[in-house]
Amino acid sequence: MSPRPAGGRAQAGGLDDLAVRIRRCRICAERPEGPPLPHEPRPVFQLSPTVRLAICSQAPGNRAHIAGKPFFDPSGVRLRAWLGLDEATFYDAAKVAIVPMGFCFPGYDRHGGDLPPRRECVRTWHDTLFAALPQLSLRLCIGKYSLSYHLPETRRQSLTETVRDWRAILERTAPCPVIALPHPSWRNNGWLAKNPWFEAELLPHLRARVAAALG
Repeated sequence: MSPRPAGGRAQAGGLDDLAVRIRRCRICAERPEGPPLPHEPRPVFQLSPTVRLAICSQAPGNRAHIAGKPFFDPSGVRLRAWLGLDEATFYDAAKVAIVPMGFCFPGYDRHGGDLPPRRECVRTWHDTLFAALPQLSLRLCIGKYSLSYHLPETRRQSLTETVRDWRAILERTAPCPVIALPHPSWRNNGWLAKNPWFEAELLPHLRARVAAALG
């Protein structure tokens, strides 16, 4: 992570301006890489200059798109249980950043599943955004697309291999450590059943880390 810049007020103003520009972004509709976004863009994220915890997710689902609120679905309920956070704390932008790899709901594929996050978002915004958050003390990376950005060395690994390697990843990513997580969707119920160590070993440590970051 970059060193903390001098002048917290300027940093806050810069981040606020960046958030305004992201909310107005229409790149995936007007200058797309591939097919344009199939609906009106609506970037969904949560950000402030005081956060120390960042949830680095994939892309908002349709319910989050409609509500304009990240993780506004059963996946969010499970994620908050994993983190040991109530809804009020989770949606407190002064405490928790939620930064998806694609800011807009990408639409559905022909099988009814969510399409991958739009590539335009990362290439346009993410380096600048995370450089403006030097105070972060913990990044929670959900799913392969998030991990490919924050931990590019894991791209050739399976998600299971990366999540299982959580202790070593915490060590090598300090001072802003990363914890890799599967997506909290119901579609991963089978993965959770096959990997009981996730709930038995990783989740208690995750909750302690989240509490320390917020404390």
